[in-house]
Amino acid sequence: MNIDEITQASLLYDFYGQLLSKRQREVMELYHEENYTLSEIAAEFDISRQGVHDALKNAEKALKGYEEKLGLVKKFQKSSDAVRRIDEIIDALTNRLQSSSELCQADVIDDLKKVKLIIDKLED
Repeated sequence: MNIDEITQASLLYDFYGQLLSKRQREVMELYHEENYTLSEIAAEFDISRQGVHDALKNAEKALKGYEEKLGLVKKFQKSSDAVRRIDEIIDALTNRLQSSSELCQADVIDDLKKVKLIIDKLED
């Protein structure tokens, strides 16, 4: 599992972890948060490494299924990106207002329209 897959699995777990069975949650937490190996988890639950592997894969499959149906992570990422872009526009506008008396009303209106467009796209 590469870093992006681990990050995605952790993010899905943050959003949907409570929908998993208790055993799936425990295995996911030990593997992803506590960095236990499959062997260590197997010893913890007195099951085979293959059993742990299967539990992890089933849990990850369930998390992906919840995301496909509900899309909460996608919406969260879209909102976070929008907030970041709005913040950048506000910072740039503030800097221009502080450093120049030549900023015209049209420039401010253009930047505000950009912010409004970003917000409107969130509603789609």
